[in-house]
Amino acid sequence: MHTRRPDLYAIAAGLALSASLVCPSPSRAVERVAFTPAALAAARTSGKPVLVDVSAPWCSVCKAQKPILSQLYSDPAYKDLVVFDVDFDSQKPALTALRVNAQSTLIVYRGDREIGRSTGDTDRSSIKALIDKAI
Repeated sequence: MHTRRPDLYAIAAGLALSASLVCPSPSRAVERVAFTPAALAAARTSGKPVLVDVSAPWCSVCKAQKPILSQLYSDPAYKDLVVFDVDFDSQKPALTALRVNAQSTLIVYRGDREIGRSTGDTDRSSIKALIDKAI
């Protein structure tokens, strides 16, 4: 049995290396921030690209957007993206501040300017294009 121990170490090391190559590291993940007007203002002045995702748990369009957004978030090109998740049902003051009337709304900012907004979009390429405006 003792002769197999080096083999087990080699297998474990190989698995760890494989996982580090396949799974995004935390440093590559987008920054998720709880929405407050002050936090949004700070993110916008930081110079980082900002996305506000307004959704509701019962919204079928929002559910269709989630896997698209998750896939984009794992892309290293979006490592500097700051994402604010706003709940349509429980964060009504945020909706007023953001001038949002519907769930499934995505808003992107670069610096102090809103540079794009969409509502009800479930097309991966157009969601990517919207976020790319901020990058």
